[in-house]
Amino acid sequence: MLAYIWPMVLIIASNTVYQICSKGIPGSVSPFASLTLTYLVGAVVSLLLHYVTQPAVNIFQEFTKMNWAPFVLGLVIVGLEVGWIYAYRAGWQVSTGMIVQCSFLTVVLIFVGYLLYHEALTWSKLVGISLCLVGLFFINMK
Repeated sequence: MLAYIWPMVLIIASNTVYQICSKGIPGSVSPFASLTLTYLVGAVVSLLLHYVTQPAVNIFQEFTKMNWAPFVLGLVIVGLEVGWIYAYRAGWQVSTGMIVQCSFLTVVLIFVGYLLYHEALTWSKLVGISLCLVGLFFINMK
């Protein structure tokens, strides 16, 4: 059970700090300069954690096993990061920006799961989509 729960706890804690940091980047700083420093720190931490968790595994041999996914993931992570920086600069609130993004993302991923991974598209998921959309209406009411 812990193996199922701890990754979600890590994601939630990390995403909370992530949003605080994204909103905290000064408006006078280039988002891309900020991301360069962010990724340098991330690369160093990833390299250290690789050798801490798998000291006998040669990282360069691991690189030879890669497919297209890490390269595309690197590109889309830049889009995510800079998107949040610009969203906060445009005035999105921390309390609503993530909810709007997650609701729309949930709807998209339900259909991605169905079309690409043959996951079931159930009535409960369709009702969930409806609730997400209704929730967006109420969250964005002024």
